[in-house]
Amino acid sequence: MPATPAPTLGELGETTATPKVDFAAATTPYAAYAGIDTLHGLLNPLSKEPAETTFIVATQVMELLFGLVRHEWTRAQQALRADDLPAATAALRRGLDAQGVLVDSWELLASMTPVEFASFRPVLGEASGFQSYTFLHLEFMIGNKHERLLRLYAGSPEVHADLRRTLEAPSLYDDAVAFMERRGIDVSSPVAAWLSVYADPKQRDLCELAELLMDVAERVTRWRQRHLASVKRCMGAKPGTGGSSGLSWLRHAAEQDVFPDLWAVRDAL
Repeated sequence: MPATPAPTLGELGETTATPKVDFAAATTPYAAYAGIDTLHGLLNPLSKEPAETTFIVATQVMELLFGLVRHEWTRAQQALRADDLPAATAALRRGLDAQGVLVDSWELLASMTPVEFASFRPVLGEASGFQSYTFLHLEFMIGNKHERLLRLYAGSPEVHADLRRTLEAPSLYDDAVAFMERRGIDVSSPVAAWLSVYADPKQRDLCELAELLMDVAERVTRWRQRHLASVKRCMGAKPGTGGSSGLSWLRHAAEQDVFPDLWAVRDAL
């Protein structure tokens, strides 16, 4: 039998619930709520290379996700400081989802050829991803702290002050260890402390925290590795636009363990 065509809105009649399509405002509630007009207005390629649009979208998506991860890690830290472990683990899990999308966002750039990237690279000038202040917040929050990077925002007092607060505050890992100490665990040797957690069935919730932190660490490393692979593919070993050594700088970052104490536990278990 031939397929029956779907009914039109008119054929559905007045008794069938249909989406509202008439609004008195200049835009829809959806566009207003999410700032859609502003969001699309930020897409402004500077060259005629079609691939630049993909590059800009990938960059903007990553920035939004950096902000989301920071939001969740901040909530996790606040919860740990308030001795609310369930809230902390819930925030970390939400952050893991955002981190997973961050890793996958490199797929947007996976098909960019060296010729395509080279055709618009000059319009970047000295712009480089490591200059992202949201990204710097994340690096400081995982304990990768370098005060000299604050100089990037010496001309922006509010951003500079915000970054300094994150730089000088305890890291996510620091807050986890402090929580353990308040639980009565001797943290004079953090590796030994984590070993005792894994060995004690009564500390199952702390073991879960440790595994969530390992998930965070692993996703940071995956993101760095994908960054390295993407740069190697689209521009080879050329120096970075921001003055870095390019591949060697990214390779060094990808090889650094996040939360090394927790990795060291693996050797002793």
